[in-house]
Amino acid sequence: MIKPLLQDDALLEDILAANRDDDDFRLWWLGQSGFLVQWKGCHLLLDPYLSDSLSRKYAGTPTPHIRMTALPVQPGRLAFIDVVICSHTHTDHLDPETLLPLFKVNPGLRLVIPEAEHTAVEKKLSTLWPGTVGLDQGGTVEINRFRINAVASAHETVELDSAGRCRFLGFVLEFGKWVVYHSGDTVLHPALTESLKPFRIDFALLPINGRNPNRGVAGNLNAREAAWLGREIGARTVIPCHYNMFTFNTAPVEDFITAARQAGQNWQVLRCGERLESSCLGRG
Repeated sequence: MIKPLLQDDALLEDILAANRDDDDFRLWWLGQSGFLVQWKGCHLLLDPYLSDSLSRKYAGTPTPHIRMTALPVQPGRLAFIDVVICSHTHTDHLDPETLLPLFKVNPGLRLVIPEAEHTAVEKKLSTLWPGTVGLDQGGTVEINRFRINAVASAHETVELDSAGRCRFLGFVLEFGKWVVYHSGDTVLHPALTESLKPFRIDFALLPINGRNPNRGVAGNLNAREAAWLGREIGARTVIPCHYNMFTFNTAPVEDFITAARQAGQNWQVLRCGERLESSCLGRG
């Protein structure tokens, strides 16, 4: 099993030690599509999956979710989180065994979800968290000095509910001088690049596991598409994610590095539990 660069006490110590009131921000990859953003004393989680719930659920099935990377930290130890954003209801992005411990230790936490999935989220969590905010594509909310903008994602199509609201979202975070895009799960779709170009994105956090019908799950961008999308939207750096979590649904990160170099796209690969400083804008 892959060991996180920093784990448990060492990871928590790194997060707390990095908490500075300056113009830069810090970011940690927590595995799969999970990231922690730290800026001016605020902490925001994106799609955290910090349990083994899927490994237990699918044990002995045709799609066993065998974990490749060890858990970096128990969610109940993250007692300093201000905002959690979940892009959709798939459990590796919205996990009750992650969120409920976070709620317990962060009573003022705000949860941002697709408005189209409000009822589904309440059912999945068996609770209506009072700090929940629903967004649809084109919607915006400001929480703790983060401006959170919702854009449509396609997993594998742009799915709408009966009211025409998008079930899968990506989010553009604007804070201070920085812009970070987290796509959630998505493939390329016609409106994606045009919706992102106006934001002048610094860091794009994009999946690279691709799609394979034999896996029995919805697909994502592959390595080449992630590099292409980063270049098309003018992202200063692309950080790949959604790999090295489950043995049946991953891809070699080396393929992304090769594709980024060929596309002339700056990139930065993180190990699980590794900190990125925003002053580092990737490799070319």
